[in-house]
Amino acid sequence: MSLYVYVEPDEERRTHWGNDFRAIGGTMLKSMSELESYLPRYPETLLVVIGAEVDLDEALMFTAYQRLQRPVIGVVLIRKVIAADAVLRCLQSGIRELVSEEDEEGIRNATVRSVDLSKALSTSMRGAGDHAPYARVVTVFAGKGGCGRSVVAVNLAVALAGGGRRVLIMDLDLQFGDVAIMMKLSPERSIAGGLQMAGRLDEPGLRSIVTTYRQGLDALLAPASPAEGEQVRREFVVELLDVARPLYDYIVVDTPAVVTDQVLAALDMSDWFVPIVTPDLPTLKSVRLTSEMFDLLDYPKDKRLLVFNRANTQVGLSPAEVELAVGMPFAVQVPSSRDVIVSVNQGEPIVMTDPLHPVSRGIRELADRVTGVEAAPQRRRGFLGRLFK
Repeated sequence: MSLYVYVEPDEERRTHWGNDFRAIGGTMLKSMSELESYLPRYPETLLVVIGAEVDLDEALMFTAYQRLQRPVIGVVLIRKVIAADAVLRCLQSGIRELVSEEDEEGIRNATVRSVDLSKALSTSMRGAGDHAPYARVVTVFAGKGGCGRSVVAVNLAVALAGGGRRVLIMDLDLQFGDVAIMMKLSPERSIAGGLQMAGRLDEPGLRSIVTTYRQGLDALLAPASPAEGEQVRREFVVELLDVARPLYDYIVVDTPAVVTDQVLAALDMSDWFVPIVTPDLPTLKSVRLTSEMFDLLDYPKDKRLLVFNRANTQVGLSPAEVELAVGMPFAVQVPSSRDVIVSVNQGEPIVMTDPLHPVSRGIRELADRVTGVEAAPQRRRGFLGRLFK
């Protein structure tokens, strides 16, 4: 039995990767037709690497079908040149990773990430059995404005919505929420629309106030006016989350830069806590205080995922100094880029419009951590980076 398959019509390319791939128990195939015959005999397959010489339409058709029939299988697609118009098609079909064949280290890392995700999905599906889904709540928080909290929250929600997951992003910045603007959504429906149903909110009621962004991703927007936001009580936030959790796989909560009763309600119900830090002293202070607050509230330390945003900004503070100052290790580092500002101004999350951008990669790494995929070690040797047991 082989868990890993590489399909490549070109003999020279098969020879290049063959020894390393077979060393970890992988199988080399020459065509997509061979792959179609292979999978029914080996349903345990976790990874399919599609080589650069395979026709793109064939690869996308295969992936779209397997996404429904065998959702655990991850497809890594290698191309000679990555054309911009092909990226969206790949995402829509369910391709997990799209890599240039010249980027051999990128291919190795992509295969590792895909296998880790497949193993996590396989474990999750076995554990779920016949039980109804119950969303995990991910609350993004920063005690100081201007840290990119909403940018991280919106892009994280988009990243989590891949692979058939159902995701809700909730904007709890009830006075000045930005989720609607960042996703170019009309605020006709909002949390305020549910206030008249407080105490008796049900699934139809919740669906009447959410806005669909795209398949698999809904948004529960902040009220259009600060006055409406003041009417939202802690108890209603709890009710919203209680009703939403059976309907989604993940709920991403964006928050204001202040600890309110509503924010505490979301934090108390959270499975993951995502504080944001940037390399400036006021933010370092606020994150340190946030960490101390989390300790006082007994929020588990292993469920805190610190995001170092704008990590490459040269302002005299090294990543090690920032970690020391806040007393918490980084889960991921997200670089600074003017492209993020452009995406915000256009109302199009960068993870969706440019999935290969360094910022998008950082956000996807955060999404992997949330879904239970371990971060890949930096030093790797051989195909897949290591020998899988």
